[in-house]
Amino acid sequence: MTPAERLSGRMPTEADIDAIARATLARLPSPFAESLGDVVLAIEPVADAETARGLGLMHPMQLSGLYEGISLNHRSVSHSGTLPERITLFSRPILAEWQSTRLSLEQLVSHIVIHEVGHHFGFSDDDMHALEDGAE
Repeated sequence: MTPAERLSGRMPTEADIDAIARATLARLPSPFAESLGDVVLAIEPVADAETARGLGLMHPMQLSGLYEGISLNHRSVSHSGTLPERITLFSRPILAEWQSTRLSLEQLVSHIVIHEVGHHFGFSDDDMHALEDGAE
């Protein structure tokens, strides 16, 4: 979403979010990119209430992204036959956050994607927040 599109009032679509997310994944350096080959990327409007509650959230609009699967640091050969890992981005919470911040949609979606990719590699939320704080 360009600044001109933002000013024009054009609301981004799920396809816009998907394109940004896929571009973010395509920019990941090796060996990270190769480790994501089987991860499914999905865009949905909003998480269901049960998922949000299961994560300790009061409302589904508090969840902008979700990694589901067995992170690389917990996998073993006994995990064959499991469902593929999945990163889901939730468009309504993303757009609500985008509208309330000065971040570009690209910055916000990329941040969420990288956060969820971190879970794929076994990082906890606390680990990633510490890394982000250290980078600032």
